[in-house]
Amino acid sequence: MGIEIERKFLLQDDAWRAEVRSSTRMIQGYLVHAAALAQGLARCSVRVRVAGDRAWLNAKAAMPGIERSEFEVPLPVADAESMLRQFCDGRVEKLRHLVDVDGHTFEIDEFMGDNQGLVVAELELSAADAPFPQPDWLGREVSDMPRYYNVQLIDHPFRDWSAAERAGEPAPC
Repeated sequence: MGIEIERKFLLQDDAWRAEVRSSTRMIQGYLVHAAALAQGLARCSVRVRVAGDRAWLNAKAAMPGIERSEFEVPLPVADAESMLRQFCDGRVEKLRHLVDVDGHTFEIDEFMGDNQGLVVAELELSAADAPFPQPDWLGREVSDMPRYYNVQLIDHPFRDWSAAERAGEPAPC
């Protein structure tokens, strides 16, 4: 079984941009998405992603937190693009920038389209309690806030967020 251990952060500023080693445009859509998860009709999100000249089908457990089951298989790009057109109601588009800090790679997602203005850093770890660098540009952790999950950004895009949501405040109880 594949396990993803990932922490997600807001950013303090744009200082990370000077350290970008590469950037890739990504488009992804969901075959099983937020509405099915919210209604308890599915136990995982299922996504199709195209990144440059590569594509994948991915299933990720529907649970908050930094540690989740995840499975991913490569797809031919033409098949993935066809699936995005035929089966996905919405898409998330972003530029993924890779930034290396002290032996760790931060994936910084700069969203486009309806999510323009949202920028988050993700870091995959080998263990939930693994130490990691915290550069000055790294801001508040939002790993436990589902609104930052890509699957949620189709139904509730950043352009529709309240001022409190944009500030990274927790959802009201």
